[in-house]
Amino acid sequence: MTLADAADDPQSFLASLVDGATRALSAPVAASVLTVLRDRSLADRLARRPGNISEIRLASNGETITLTLLAGPRFLAQAQRVSGGVVISRRTLTLGEWLSEFAGRIAAAAGDAAGEASASAHALQTLGLESAGSDVRVAEATLDGDLRRLPAQVESRLPPEAVAAVRRITALLLGTLPRLAGNVEAEMTASRTATSYLPETLRTYLALPAEWAHDHVFADGTTPDAVLVAQLAVLETAVRRMHEAAVVNDAEALLVNGRFLSARFARSSLDLS
Repeated sequence: MTLADAADDPQSFLASLVDGATRALSAPVAASVLTVLRDRSLADRLARRPGNISEIRLASNGETITLTLLAGPRFLAQAQRVSGGVVISRRTLTLGEWLSEFAGRIAAAAGDAAGEASASAHALQTLGLESAGSDVRVAEATLDGDLRRLPAQVESRLPPEAVAAVRRITALLLGTLPRLAGNVEAEMTASRTATSYLPETLRTYLALPAEWAHDHVFADGTTPDAVLVAQLAVLETAVRRMHEAAVVNDAEALLVNGRFLSARFARSSLDLS
């Protein structure tokens, strides 16, 4: 789903948001947080059609974000804080900002309902929306420069312990990649770690509402912050082993470690199971 989809076919775009949220959350959970308003004409009623979607509302943590389809067509995107049934504050968002918040709140609701962080990552994948953190990317063509910039890019957005881990991981990757020239499989694994495993782990965390990520406690006693730090620790250990194997040119160790990284990180970015 993209902003272009919203302009080209607003009804299909809104329906895809509702369908994606329902799949990501499960129908019962979606029903508890998501409200869909529709305009039903007499013809719709006679034909027992649901009618066109006019507004989507998602409620979480005392705030409701709404996306209203107006004439034109154009969208009005807002976030309202409600207390005792009374709106006490309202802010207007761009459509892109609203979609980013929608994705993060769906991920948070999924994690809360399941009691584990991995559900948040699965929800984001199911929803198929770009979210906050989508700017965190390491491209193959600009890999070296992107890796060098990455710690500063996330410094104010992650827990300090996670930022320190990102600095160590990027330094290890920058020191490892030049040593792997000629070892195609190991070079591919290191590149995939830099361009996929590391940034995807960070993007999944950054998609979550900041306050919820810092303070929420899952049923298993973990927090999103703690899950991120633990995931980065696993990744750092694997990258350090890769670096050590590259230094001594241990092809077998590189192969084994590459298989571990693929098996461990090709799945959900915040899945610690």
